[in-house]
Amino acid sequence: MSVPKAPSRKEGLRVLVVEADVRDADLLLQGLSRQGYVTLSATSGAQALRSHDDVDFVLLDLDLPDLDGLEVCRSIRSVSETPIITVTARDSELDRVLGLQAGADDYLVKPYGFRELLARIEAIMRRVNRQGPPSRVAVHQGLRIDADARTATLDGKPLDLTRKEFDLLFLLASQPGTVLPRRHIMAQVWGDGWSPRGRTIDTHVGTLRGKLGSSEWILTVRGIGFRLGCP
Repeated sequence: MSVPKAPSRKEGLRVLVVEADVRDADLLLQGLSRQGYVTLSATSGAQALRSHDDVDFVLLDLDLPDLDGLEVCRSIRSVSETPIITVTARDSELDRVLGLQAGADDYLVKPYGFRELLARIEAIMRRVNRQGPPSRVAVHQGLRIDADARTATLDGKPLDLTRKEFDLLFLLASQPGTVLPRRHIMAQVWGDGWSPRGRTIDTHVGTLRGKLGSSEWILTVRGIGFRLGCP
């Protein structure tokens, strides 16, 4: 990918570049910086999951050393409406369909032109700006969780949750009825600092069930993970 020199547009948009190839990442970061974007970089899926909350846009390579990019895309989209463009060498129709189904706003195949990438970013941001800021509130039965205000209530009564309990409950409540694999939960809530084979998730799930007043709020799907229930 060649990066042409161009006048700075000074958008000030914070862009996370998730790219395992050092050369491609450097070219992309330099090009975006010249255009006035504020850039951050990640070389793995775990780093991307830790960093996406701090940016306005994500450019996501699907071929990462630790997690499949589609899994990373789904994880980000499960808790955030941050725009995502997947940037990948996978160029079949099925790959494109899977990328868009995983939550990507656009799908760009390598090699690509830098001006085309800029145009796609700008087109997506125009649409996002027209729509206004997304709501990060999950509502299920009598449960209401506001991720921005960091408040959680059950039947109008506040829940006293730790930070990880809150993040875990919001993750589950944002996809009611969907079974979330343990690996997905660990990557999204705890990053790469914990082992999915430990009892961390089970301990937090047990505590949450107690605070919610019923074990039926969070159901265990043996051998896979957990989902929000309907007590």
